[in-house]
Amino acid sequence: MSGTFVGMPAFPEAARAAVGDATLRANLRHATRTIRDKRARAVAELDDWAHLREAGKRIKDHTLRHLDRYLLRLEEAVTAAGGTVHWAADAAEANRIVTRLVVATGESEVVKVKSMATQEIGLNEALEAAGIRAYETDLAELIVQLGRDRPSHILVPAIHRNRGEIRDIFRAEMGRWGRPAPDGLGDAPAELAEAARLHLREKFLRAKVGISGANFMVAETGTLVVVESEGNGRMCLTLPETLISVVGIEKVVPTWRDLEVFLQTLPRSSTAERMNPYTSTWTGTADSDGPRAFHLVLLDNGRTDALADEVGRQALRCIRCSACLNVCPVYERAGGHAYGSVYPGPIGAILSPQLRGTASEVDASLPYASTLCGACYEVCPVAIDIPEVLVHLRERVVEGGEVTRRGVRVRLRPAKGHAAERAAMRAARWVFRHPGALRAGQRLASRTRAAHPRTLPGPGRAWSATRDLPPVPAEPFRDWWRRTHGEGSGA
Repeated sequence: MSGTFVGMPAFPEAARAAVGDATLRANLRHATRTIRDKRARAVAELDDWAHLREAGKRIKDHTLRHLDRYLLRLEEAVTAAGGTVHWAADAAEANRIVTRLVVATGESEVVKVKSMATQEIGLNEALEAAGIRAYETDLAELIVQLGRDRPSHILVPAIHRNRGEIRDIFRAEMGRWGRPAPDGLGDAPAELAEAARLHLREKFLRAKVGISGANFMVAETGTLVVVESEGNGRMCLTLPETLISVVGIEKVVPTWRDLEVFLQTLPRSSTAERMNPYTSTWTGTADSDGPRAFHLVLLDNGRTDALADEVGRQALRCIRCSACLNVCPVYERAGGHAYGSVYPGPIGAILSPQLRGTASEVDASLPYASTLCGACYEVCPVAIDIPEVLVHLRERVVEGGEVTRRGVRVRLRPAKGHAAERAAMRAARWVFRHPGALRAGQRLASRTRAAHPRTLPGPGRAWSATRDLPPVPAEPFRDWWRRTHGEGSGA
């Protein structure tokens, strides 16, 4: 990735500030609860949901195991259909490729739609540095751009904004980017949508270059797929003369039959709809319709490194439905900006540290941005065991060890600030391996429980500041068992 949000503190500090924002919490609470309740009803309609979930998991795992083969097949199909494929090892290379392609058209502005990958690599900033202005056309992305903000949700990037805030942003900023907001604009959803439509229409009709992402790429035909709810994507994909799609390499699926599974699970998991309102597909170029030139930029940017991790690679199954965010108690209270990444919530807590590494304070803190309640795993349509990966990454942060970086195996040093944790875990390991020491420690703890503090000292304060220490029982379980069941009970 291009880096964390500028000036972003580690998750605990950022979350503490977010939790104190009453308006933010109210916005998040209303939105996430509404979405997750609707999703639960939509999923309950399908008797075979568990089978679809397992099918999606197996398709993704199979594709990831043979990713090299399917990417080459995709390249052949795209090329045969009249497109051009570019390979980008990292964010800098992807930005250079896209900037060069736009400059070659002679245009100084582009329209964009549905691309978290371009947010990941900081493409808008790279284009701006080259004198090219990028206009976001997804309604939520437009709100974020006009408000000089950052996305805070995968599906609803402006989830942290309410209608009054959006109205104020439109009134103040639309005129600086193009057509101004109508006089007397109110905060009714229909008024806000109409203001955005009028503002964007002139950009669609004028733009010669479009930039997109893709939800899926079908290897057998070279077809790219975008699913959306507004129709803006179709305008961006069909009207410009040149279309550039920046897509992560993990988005490939082998066949149209495989795609059919995800076109059932993605809408229900994301927008709680039985079928997506707008599903756009395009294959190469055609003389009679659509863009005359199509470029596909396949983005790695840490993905093959994640693929080398046998536990962490399951994060690459993600189809960006955001179901895990909507059920996460941590995300609901802290919001997306606290994660310091374009990928917030539970999936961001496991994906960002793998794509960017755990060297920064922000990334080292993300695996701890969870209660490990498991709700995210229960709703994931491709069965990513996020709690398992979180624990795996916590071990990496504390203990260090071998990882893959840019295709090379390197050994990470343990992160700073975890010496006490490592010492405590090693002490616990020794105690659990010596039953006599464990029994003695339990008895000592029971007999001295009246003198136990309510909070932990030293580094332990970080844990007990937000939790009650569990009370120590009057006697250890083994002693109680022997007392009530006799010495020969085997306890």
